[in-house]
Amino acid sequence: MADSFDYVIVGAGSAGSLLAARLAERPGARICLLEAGPRDTNPFIGIPAGFLKVIFDPKVTWGFQAEPGPAIDDRAIPALQGRVVGGSGAINGMVYVRGQADDFNHWAQLGNRGWGYADVLPYFRRMESHALGTSEWHDDAGKVPIAELKWRNPLVDAFLQSAQGLGIPFNPDYNGETQEGTGTYQYNIGRGRRKNTARTYLHPQLRKGGIDLRTDARASEILFEGRRAVGIRYLLGPNREVREVRATREVILCGGAINTPRLLQVSGVGDPELLKAIGAPVVHALPGVGRNLRDHYTPRTVVRAKGATTINDVARGPRLLVEGARWLAGRPSILGIGVILGQVFWKSDPALDRPDILVTFTPGSFKEGFLGKLDEVPGMTLGTWQLRPESSGHVAARSRDLFEAPAIQPNYLAQDSDRRALLAGQKLVRRLLAEPALARHVEEEIIPGAGVQTDEELMAYARRQGLAGYHYCGTCKMGPDGDPLAVVNADLKVRGLDGLRVVDASVMPHITSGNTNAPTMMIAEKAADLIGG
Repeated sequence: MADSFDYVIVGAGSAGSLLAARLAERPGARICLLEAGPRDTNPFIGIPAGFLKVIFDPKVTWGFQAEPGPAIDDRAIPALQGRVVGGSGAINGMVYVRGQADDFNHWAQLGNRGWGYADVLPYFRRMESHALGTSEWHDDAGKVPIAELKWRNPLVDAFLQSAQGLGIPFNPDYNGETQEGTGTYQYNIGRGRRKNTARTYLHPQLRKGGIDLRTDARASEILFEGRRAVGIRYLLGPNREVREVRATREVILCGGAINTPRLLQVSGVGDPELLKAIGAPVVHALPGVGRNLRDHYTPRTVVRAKGATTINDVARGPRLLVEGARWLAGRPSILGIGVILGQVFWKSDPALDRPDILVTFTPGSFKEGFLGKLDEVPGMTLGTWQLRPESSGHVAARSRDLFEAPAIQPNYLAQDSDRRALLAGQKLVRRLLAEPALARHVEEEIIPGAGVQTDEELMAYARRQGLAGYHYCGTCKMGPDGDPLAVVNADLKVRGLDGLRVVDASVMPHITSGNTNAPTMMIAEKAADLIGG
């Protein structure tokens, strides 16, 4: 006899942890939360600088690989996602970016009533305990601390001065009235520690009761009775013991933009041709499942620095011990910051009405441009993004075996508009480095190097060196009747089925202008209200 709960939630990531906690606040509610990975006991998860230790750790990540990209020299690049309580919010850089107001207004214009910026702003405010305090844009009574950069570095100041030298205004709050300008990042960090939704929502609620958290529990199939989802079959532990759990009210998928569509597909919900190919019965034909995959793509410029202290200098030897002591004492330290510190949100063309490119800045450098292992020499790293890429791809199960990785094809740089914007961003990086404030700290451009100058050379470099933003979204698109790719409606209910919702980044109809973790948390906050009491 399967266990029975009011709600069964698949995935204890940024969305699932928050949603489970919110539903458990209701008197008498019974929630089962399934997480394929382990508990979030790895000590590096809580230390912000520990990001560099966990992002590639196979014990807490899925370690997926994207398919070779036709527009990026047929390279197959990592497609990382968290596989641990906290999900990708346990392994990411903790950068907190809501996106632009028009991102959400565009969602509403596509036919998703209730998802315009005025509709979602209260949910961003509800979850924040913001360092800027209470205002029209922020609140300070929420569960997630949002911190400003406290660890100061002269290279960050030089970066901001260079941007302002190019006429880019300083913006003290890109999550406020406007995103446009230059400034430092905000982070979901509190008292020098990572504060994701597992730490701020889920753990306190677990102590109060109402949530049965089951880790090392990999969902293998959604159980249906007719057109109603009634539970989840899952594999528990290293022996893959087959178990089932039932939901009297709803099954809610929070596995993220890769795992959620894959679970739907192996359960018989998706494009009939794909379901036939993998041997799944057609429970419900829904062609949009797995389509519309979006992600950011970023080439990086790495510079050998001089005349200032970099992260490379202080992250080893006696200096690192000093930083550790400062962190333990609650003082500003490199152990308590995100890895990316400065930013410029700007326009690839002055005729645009809002920013479409981003330049990120780190006063440190990493081997071959990869975040993960620091160079031995002092350096700086500047990354370039197209904020709202039009290129889209897909996620497709290869078989019904959940231990076989799905095909993941983001189609990076497939659209000419994405290539044009990215090229403008790379040129902006060069202009920033040439400004006096930064130029005096540039000893040598390591990659792509001074020999790369023409538009063709810059794009060739972007194709061969760029990496994923790990901001996967869109594969269970929210949309109105008549949208052939819509998987869920504005209430996040799966179209044509009962008792089944999706609450994660996969419902985004279009990617937001920046890191997607904050909008994912917002989606979960709003979903808690959408789900009846």
